[in-house]
Amino acid sequence: MSSRSYGTFPRVLGKYVREDKVLTLNDAVYRMTGAAAAQMGLRDRGLIRDRHFADLVVFNPATVKDNATYERPHQYPTGIEHVIVNGVHVLDPKGLTGARPGRPLYGPAKQP
Repeated sequence: MSSRSYGTFPRVLGKYVREDKVLTLNDAVYRMTGAAAAQMGLRDRGLIRDRHFADLVVFNPATVKDNATYERPHQYPTGIEHVIVNGVHVLDPKGLTGARPGRPLYGPAKQP
């Protein structure tokens, strides 16, 4: 996987929502979360609901931006303030916390 891959969602939010106004913020977030989880058959992910896993990203819609380029691919996005995976902070305003609470996800057809 390319290092530019972690800039995909910030690029959508910064360029296509804020700058080009091709998508609304609500539509973009839903497509990246609830719609993607539903398409993969993940019933307990993608929405903030009781009994769903707590995977959350707190971002500033006015500043979120992908900074990676083909020449400098390993550049983190700006405007991402917190990332919480399975209820555990993995990114806070000071940076990466070192926590790694994630686990592989399998859709209904690919159970281990």
